[in-house]
Amino acid sequence: MAGVPRNTLSTGSRTVTVSDVKIQVDKVYKIFGSRPDDAMAALHAGAGKAEVLQKTGCIVGLKGIDFSIRRGETFVIMGLSGSGKSTLIRHFNRLIEPTAGRILVDGRNIMDMNAKELLAFRRSGISMVFQRFGLLPHQTVLENTICGPILQGVDRCEAMKRGMEQLELVGLKGFENRFPRQLSGGMQQRVGLARALATQADVLLMDEAFSALDPLIKSDMQEQLKEIQARLKKTIIFITHDLDEALHLGDRIAILKDGELRQVGTGEEILFRPSDDYVERFVRKVDLSRALCANDAFAKVPVLTQAEAAGGQTAALLLQHPAVIVAHGTEMRVLTSCEPHSTKRVAYIDAAATLGQSFPLLAGEKTVVVMDNGAPAGILTREMAFKALSRSTHAA
Repeated sequence: MAGVPRNTLSTGSRTVTVSDVKIQVDKVYKIFGSRPDDAMAALHAGAGKAEVLQKTGCIVGLKGIDFSIRRGETFVIMGLSGSGKSTLIRHFNRLIEPTAGRILVDGRNIMDMNAKELLAFRRSGISMVFQRFGLLPHQTVLENTICGPILQGVDRCEAMKRGMEQLELVGLKGFENRFPRQLSGGMQQRVGLARALATQADVLLMDEAFSALDPLIKSDMQEQLKEIQARLKKTIIFITHDLDEALHLGDRIAILKDGELRQVGTGEEILFRPSDDYVERFVRKVDLSRALCANDAFAKVPVLTQAEAAGGQTAALLLQHPAVIVAHGTEMRVLTSCEPHSTKRVAYIDAAATLGQSFPLLAGEKTVVVMDNGAPAGILTREMAFKALSRSTHAA
C-alpha cells in the first residue's frame, strides 16, 4: 500500500496501526453452486453477478470483500436483502466457509483452524446474538444464559455467578427463574444478549438482532447496547438494513450491494461523502438528526470557577462570547450576554449524543451544557442545532 508504513493499515477515514486491528477481512469471495472455479474465473474476467449465474449456474454471495475492524469498535454491515450481509457475518465464525480469501482474528487466519481449534474459538473467542432469539424453551432464563460457560467447562457455580452478572447488566435481575414463554420479545432478546456476553468472548456477532422487535422496544435495546458497549468495549459486528440504526450504533459502517463492498466509513463520511451513486441514493432520506452529534453544533464558551467569576472576569468575557459557564464542583450555572446577571437553568448532554437526543432538552427553558470527557465544553441551543442541520442538509 503506497505511502503507508508496513505496520499500519488504512481503514476507512484514518490510518491505524496493526495492533489496533482486531479482525482483517482479506479479499473474501463466496460462490454458491457446483462450479465455483468456473464462477471465480468468470468474475476475474470481469463478469457481473447476473452473467456468472447465466454462464455457470452459480450465485455470487460475496465478491472480494476487504476491510479491517478495529479492536473495541461497533462495526455495522448493512445493505438491502440479497446484498450479502448475513452471508458475510457467518464467515466470522465459519458457519459459512469462503470460496477464497482469509479472515484474520488477532492476526491468526481462522481458515487455518482445525476442528478442535475452531470449536474452542466458537466457544470462547466469538459469540452470536440471533434475530429470533434462539432460546431453549425448556430452560429457565438463567439456564439459557449460562449455556456458553457450561460448554466452555466453567464450574457451574461460577457459571451461575457469571450468568447473574450478565442478567443484571441487561436489566433482567429477578427474571432468572422464568421461562422464555413468560417473557416479552424484548426481554427474550435481552436474554440472548446476556447469553452471548456470558461467554466473555471478545467478538460479538449480531445478525439483525433487533429487527424483530417493536419500534419502542427496539429503541430501548439500542440504547442498552450502547451503554453496555461503553462499559465492556467489545468488538461488535452488527448487521442491519436500517440506516438510522446503523448511524446510531456504528462507529463505522460498511455498505454492501450484490455481494460487493461499496463503501466503509463513519456515518458522517457515508452521508456527506458517498463513494458512488448507489450509496448516495441509499442515504438520501436519512434522518440527519440521528447522524449529527451535539459536538457538531455546540458553541465553545469559557468555563470559569466560582472564584474566577466573582473576580470580575465574567463581564469582559460576555462581550466576546454568547455565554459563560460557571462551574462549582459538579454543579454549573450559565450566564448569557443577553442576561449577564441572570443564571440560566442547566441541562446536560454528552458531546457524542445525537442532535435527535438533544431535542427534548432543547424544547424546554434550560440551557444545555455540552460535556466532553466529563468536563463542560460549551452550550447548545435550538438555533445552533437547526443551523447544523441546515448546513448538513445543504451539504448532503
